Amino acid sequence: MPSNIEIKARIADLPRTHVLVAAISDTPPTTLQQRDTYFRCVNGRLKLREIAAGEGELIFYDRANTTAAKQSDYEIAAVADPQSLKQVLQRALGVTQVVEKTRVLYLVDQTRVHLDSVVGLGDFLELEVVLRPDQSPAEGHAIAADLIRRLEIRDTDLMATAYADMLE
Repeated sequence: MPSNIEIKARIADLPRTHVLVAAISDTPPTTLQQRDTYFRCVNGRLKLREIAAGEGELIFYDRANTTAAKQSDYEIAAVADPQSLKQVLQRALGVTQVVEKTRVLYLVDQTRVHLDSVVGLGDFLELEVVLRPDQSPAEGHAIAADLIRRLEIRDTDLMATAYADMLE
């Protein structure tokens, strides 16, 4: 199962954070509109991400709720008909939460840097250090720690939970 090392932080100054991330990014930013529908799940979390008309991903992930950088194990399946799948999963499992956000995605080496404006919650930064098959979680933690420093993220800004939990 693929893994990454993640952090989530509240950001007070979105324009400043854009400048900091853009200065170290390997790519220009990509803006995405996303709707994540969370379903009841016994182990970990299960969400259907609607990316664009007719495009989606079913994502399962499992990670601890802690403010520290944490390992997240995940599986992603492309979905050709997210609306039909959402109806089936809603009937079978029940919906727990819907999260709508505008995500600006930057890539810094092997790290996905997300600047998220979440409806009802505000602005956040997420780091996902995508671990390579030959990398240890310790290496991912070191990369995350370096980026936290470079992006001026304070310990008091770090968040422990998923957006869905914050909306409850």
